[in-house]
Amino acid sequence: MNQNIVIVKNSSIKQHEKIIQSHVIELLNQIKADGYISDPIIVDKNTMIILDGHHRFNVIKKLGLTASPVHFVDYKNKEIQVTAWREESGKITKKHVVKAGLSGKLLEPKTSKHFIPQRPTGLRILLSKLV
Repeated sequence: MNQNIVIVKNSSIKQHEKIIQSHVIELLNQIKADGYISDPIIVDKNTMIILDGHHRFNVIKKLGLTASPVHFVDYKNKEIQVTAWREESGKITKKHVVKAGLSGKLLEPKTSKHFIPQRPTGLRILLSKLV
């Protein structure tokens, strides 16, 4: 794959947030119609926690696929930042994200918003590559 995309077994990837089922269904219909995923899932290489792409990850699993297209980043990199999506979420730190991902006590959907420089864009990752 190009742009540092790696195919990774779903069983080794951890979520840190819950998902919105209606969004998964919408995305599922779009991805099934397209036959590809346009963005990889962004995962911390040290903890295997998803930083961006929870809904895409769940669509992949719902499709019965065993692997996901992943772009690894180092969450310790100071250029990667996290903020709260909504005011009511309060202050969100990288420690909150890691704790949720490692403990399995997931944060509410759309709690964290990550700013990840140099993320891959404009891709078409065929579903057939994720079996």
